[in-house]
Amino acid sequence: MTKFYPIGTPVPASTSTDRLLLRPLTVGHVDLDYDAVMASREQLNRWSQTTWPTPNFTLAENWADLDRHQREHDEGVAFTYTVLDPTESRCLGCVYITPIPESATYLYPNDSYSARVTFWIRSDELASGLESHLLATLRGWFAAEWPFDRVIHILSQQNPRQAGLLEEEGLVRRAAIALADGRPCWVYDEPERASQ
Repeated sequence: MTKFYPIGTPVPASTSTDRLLLRPLTVGHVDLDYDAVMASREQLNRWSQTTWPTPNFTLAENWADLDRHQREHDEGVAFTYTVLDPTESRCLGCVYITPIPESATYLYPNDSYSARVTFWIRSDELASGLESHLLATLRGWFAAEWPFDRVIHILSQQNPRQAGLLEEEGLVRRAAIALADGRPCWVYDEPERASQ
């Protein structure tokens, strides 16, 4: 049976490159995060396959979202990282590390600890190559510092741009699944894992 995160194992605090810094998302990031969310609203509607964020999404609603993510992180049930520029003055996106959805666990019956990763980069950075840089950073970080047996990427079937990025970077589409609420998604895996 797949579990999420080993009890008592420290959670990696951060990672950085010359282009970005990942830190746990907290309510202290509310203003920077809100700016990135609202600057990327239409992209995020497609990315999440929902109406989030709505055109009238408020700073207070964003604070409530960040508070929930911070509590989940502290409790070890999910981990959310903000993607900041190296000066920590601008939010560039977000990374979510959560348990594998029930509809995908059949793919990995022998894993002990596995995670689902999703991420987004603000719309005005999509042409800069930052999304590819973030993906490479995440792959290296998970391999070096996280205790997961497997990390899979799950993304909306309405997100062909990010699907293309994963494929360009060598990840393999493993399956089509539906989340518990019915949203159709693709499952991507590392090539050496996808063939197992």
